[in-house]
Amino acid sequence: MKYTLGKNERLKSRKLIEKLYEEGNSIKVFPLRMMFVKTEHTSDFPVQMGVSVAKRNFKRAVDRNRIKRLMRECYRLQKEIVYENVDKPYVFMISYLGREEWAYENLFSKMEKLLQLFVEQTKNKDLKE
Repeated sequence: MKYTLGKNERLKSRKLIEKLYEEGNSIKVFPLRMMFVKTEHTSDFPVQMGVSVAKRNFKRAVDRNRIKRLMRECYRLQKEIVYENVDKPYVFMISYLGREEWAYENLFSKMEKLLQLFVEQTKNKDLKE
């Protein structure tokens, strides 16, 4: 598996983002929250993802961009957790909820917990259906 995060793996569609926030479920592992919904998308990948950081918590764009970059990197290195366990197409958005910037190592471990929780949630939903 390639450890890349290309254009087709990123969530760009406004319609999908709207659907995500209207119909999606959420899970939290502080300082991260993931909104996700099972839906068809145009990508060949099983998951499309996006990241967001609130302007309310980080006024300077430089700080927001750094946190988003760290979040994407943490996801990129651990996306195999999701790819190996998810067979239906999903769309999700990971939001940063903290008010101060966390160290990369801490963010990495929290991202791992979040992705494992996502896999557990999706497996439970698939069993119910």
